[in-house]
Amino acid sequence: MHTIFAQPPPRPWHAYGDDPLVRSYLRRKLPPDVLAAIEPALIELGSLARDHLWDAQLADQAREPILTQWDAWNRRIDTIELTPLWREAEQLAVRYGLTAIPYEAAYGPWARVCQFALVHVFHPVTDVYTCPLAMTDGAARTLLASGNSALIERAVPRLTSRSIATSWTSGQWMTETTGGSDVGASQTVARRDADGTWRLYGKKWFTSATTSQMALTLARPEGNGAGGRGLALFYVETRDAAGSLNGIRIERLKHKLGTRKVPTAELTLDGTVAHLVGEPSNGTRAIEPMLRITRAWNSVCASSFARHGLGLARDYATKRQAFGAQLSAQPLHQETLADLDGESGAAFALTFFLCELLGADERGSLDTDHAALLRILLPIVKATTGRQTVTVMSEVVEAFGGAGYVEDTGIPTLLRDAQVLPIWEGTTNVLSLDLLLRTDLEAGFVALRRVAHDAVSHAHDAPLRRCADSVRTALDHAWHWHKQTRDAAARERGARRFTLTLGRALALALLVEHAAKTIDVGDRAAARETARHFGALGADLIRDEAPS
Repeated sequence: MHTIFAQPPPRPWHAYGDDPLVRSYLRRKLPPDVLAAIEPALIELGSLARDHLWDAQLADQAREPILTQWDAWNRRIDTIELTPLWREAEQLAVRYGLTAIPYEAAYGPWARVCQFALVHVFHPVTDVYTCPLAMTDGAARTLLASGNSALIERAVPRLTSRSIATSWTSGQWMTETTGGSDVGASQTVARRDADGTWRLYGKKWFTSATTSQMALTLARPEGNGAGGRGLALFYVETRDAAGSLNGIRIERLKHKLGTRKVPTAELTLDGTVAHLVGEPSNGTRAIEPMLRITRAWNSVCASSFARHGLGLARDYATKRQAFGAQLSAQPLHQETLADLDGESGAAFALTFFLCELLGADERGSLDTDHAALLRILLPIVKATTGRQTVTVMSEVVEAFGGAGYVEDTGIPTLLRDAQVLPIWEGTTNVLSLDLLLRTDLEAGFVALRRVAHDAVSHAHDAPLRRCADSVRTALDHAWHWHKQTRDAAARERGARRFTLTLGRALALALLVEHAAKTIDVGDRAAARETARHFGALGADLIRDEAPS
C-alpha cells in the first residue's frame, strides 16, 4: 500500500522558557526577588499555553459566540453563549491575577512588567480574551483616578479580584455610528429623572466584551454643548438585581474579519440606568486613564502575537523538508526567520520599556523627564507595534506556504486577529496626529533622545555600532523635521513617518542596549543578531523636508 506523506504540524514554543529575548530581558531587568516570585507562574502558564491551550484553541476554531434574542415564549432575553475556551480563559485570568497584579503591593514598581509578562504568555492562545481584560484593567484605573469613592468601593475590588466568585470584567462603550476615533461626535443622550437617576438613550455601534458585568461609556447630558467637552463619563452595570438587562437591547453580534471569539455587539440603550463617574462634562478627558492602560495592553498583545508567530515558524522550519533539506538549514529561510526575530524583538523591547515606565509612574517613582516620555510613548508604541505585528504575521503565513493559507491549521486566524491591533484604540493616523498635538511633545522627544543615546552608548562591537549610528541618524532627521517644518499641512502629512521613526529608532536603541548588557553568552549572541537584523530593516523613515 502506498504511504502518503503527512506533514508534522508546528507546535508553539514556551513563550518564557524557549524565547531567549523574553527570558534574558526579565532576568536582566527584574530584581532577583521579584523574578523568583513571578517565575513559577511564568513557567506554569507557559507550559499550559504551549500544550493544552494551543490544542484547545485549534479544536475550538469553528465555534463562535451565539446571540439568542428571544426565548420560546417570545420573551426578549438577549443572552450570549461564549465559547468553551473563553470560559476557561476567564478562570485562568483570575487565577493568575492578570488584572489584579498592578493593584497589589507584591512587585512594587515592577508590577506592570510582571503582569504583562504573564499576559505575553497568555494572549496568543486564548482567542483574544485579553480584550475584556484590557478594558477591565483600564476601568479600574479610571475609577481610581476619578476619586468617586462609591463607585471605587463598588467596582474596583471586583475588577481586580482573584476569586472567580466575585470577579468582574468591564466593557468600554465608545464607538457609535458617527465614528470610532471622533468620540466627540457621540449622539448618546443622558437624561436625569426627577429623583436624580441618570438614564442613557442611544446606540453603541461596536461594543466589545458585551457579556461583562459593567461598562464605562460616554454620553451627552441634555443641555450640554457639542464635542468632547459636552460629553460625560458614565458607569453602567449591564444587569439589574434580578438579572435582567439594564435597559439594554443587543441588536446583533458583529461579523468581523478577526477576533471572532470576542462577543462584539451593537447595542441600543433605552433608559439604561447609569452613574456619573465625575463631572457632567469633559468626558473625553475623564476617559484618558482608560486609554493609557488599553493602549499598553494593545502593545503587549501585538508583541506577544509577533513572538508567538516567530516560534511557530521556527518550529515548522525544523519539520519541513523542501528541495532535499530542512527549511531551517536553508540560508534564505534562515534570513527570513532572523528578520522576523528582529521585527518581533523590537516590538517586545519597545513595549516592555513602556511597561517599565507605566509601572514606575503608577508607584510615583517616575521623574519629570520620564513622565513626559511616557506620555508621548503611549501613542508611539501602540502605533509602531500594531503595524509590526501585522507585518510579522503576514510573513509567518507565507513561511508556511500553502499550509499557512488553510484555515484548519490555525495559521490564518493569527493574521486576522492581529489586524485588529493597528485599529483598536486609535489607528496609526489618529495616534500620529495625537502625538503632534501633545503640548509636552518636545519635552518628551528630548527625553526620548536622551534615553536612546544612552542606550546605544553601550554598543561594543562593529554591528552594534552600526545600529547605534542608525539610531542617531534617524532621531537627528526626526528632530530636524520637527523643529523646521512649521506648515500645518506638511506636519500632518509627515505625522505617521515621524511617529514610526521615533518608535523604530527607540526600539533599535533598546535592542542594542539589551545585546550589550545581557550576561549569558548564548542570550547575548541571540540579542546581537536580533538587533542587527532589525537595524538592517531600517529605523530611519523620516525624509528631510524643506522647512515651510
